[in-house]
Amino acid sequence: MTEETFIERIRSAGGRGFIVGGFVRDRLRGQAAHDKDYVVTGLATEAFTALFPEARRVGRSFPVYLLDIGGVSSEVALARTERKQGRGYHGFAFSTSPDISIEDDLWRRDTTINAIALELPDETLIDPYDGKGAIRDHVIRAVSPHFLDDPVRALRAARQAAQLEYEIAPDTVAMMRQARQELSEEPWERVFGELEKALGARRPSLFFRWLARAGLLDITFPEIARLIGKTQPPAFHPEGDAYEHTLIALDFAASLNPSLMVRFCALVHDIGKGETPPEDLPHHYGHDQRGAKVLERWNETRPLPGKWRQAARLVITQHMRQATLKKPRKIVELLLSIHKSPLSIGDFRDVIRSDRGDRGGLPTFLERGEELIAAMLAVRGQDAPPNLSGEEIGIWLLAERARVLHRLLAEDPPPS
Repeated sequence: MTEETFIERIRSAGGRGFIVGGFVRDRLRGQAAHDKDYVVTGLATEAFTALFPEARRVGRSFPVYLLDIGGVSSEVALARTERKQGRGYHGFAFSTSPDISIEDDLWRRDTTINAIALELPDETLIDPYDGKGAIRDHVIRAVSPHFLDDPVRALRAARQAAQLEYEIAPDTVAMMRQARQELSEEPWERVFGELEKALGARRPSLFFRWLARAGLLDITFPEIARLIGKTQPPAFHPEGDAYEHTLIALDFAASLNPSLMVRFCALVHDIGKGETPPEDLPHHYGHDQRGAKVLERWNETRPLPGKWRQAARLVITQHMRQATLKKPRKIVELLLSIHKSPLSIGDFRDVIRSDRGDRGGLPTFLERGEELIAAMLAVRGQDAPPNLSGEEIGIWLLAERARVLHRLLAEDPPPS
């Protein structure tokens, strides 16, 4: 069904159809716009489903449907109003009366940049809350007091600010602060969803900075909040405390690698510094091992994707050690542990580069990691002398791979 056919059916039944949300926002920003979401006014649920019997309802609490429009599976919602009756995301009563206007529907949305609509078929702009002005001014602003109805909107505002690199209006920051108690009770899955989206930003650090400014970082990501004020030796970290270092490393990683897992590893590589006793500052002896324990506690209370946890543990425990390795066997063990992890050797290098910043290059074995790993893997257990068995084969294999690595590292590096 084409968009024209969709709108013709809506209008013939006395309704109106609109494009809403991110598509409209990005169009006004002059960016490529994708994933159209639609809102229909003037039709009851029964009338809509009679017009589109093929529509598949996906909204649990309120009527949202999937329809094939223009060859794309698109969300179509009936205009609704909401009234908060309890705590959290589920404490709502809603209405989808045909009398609800598009302005009423937009009033309940989170921020003004997302409360803009295009009425079809002529794409007439409907902007009752000056979302276009917010885009012009590069500011995230709550539409109405409904912002506080869902505490995760506080995270969403911080995430939007990171993705768009906008400021957040002071009155909206104050509203974010009011969401603190309810936000602390929200399911981790909803918080993690915003974290994932924020990590995809060009400067994901802005997400955490806005949460800190609104007094929400310590209840959403306490492991990161505990880095604030943890001083570091200025000779190695002139940027300041462990929190500043972490956010700089995070943005550096984002500039190097699109992987959310890699960016998460950069975010948590120094979380052990949040546990450093005050009397030890500005030094952070043993923060790698403490960091592994912090990561496990995080995962116990707020589960992380298995690959993220495995990769982060490797980075946390090895990001300091890699710079000190000299013995071929230890280098072999590290390279093979990277090879077996969810991270590629290139991913691991990107995190280490992000941590080091401008403080010099990487060890040769990391720079040539792909070549060295391939050469080591070419030596297999089945190549062992026939008189060896069991653990003896493993010992032989490690020794042979160490010899290969030692020989390659002793040679001049291959021409680039």
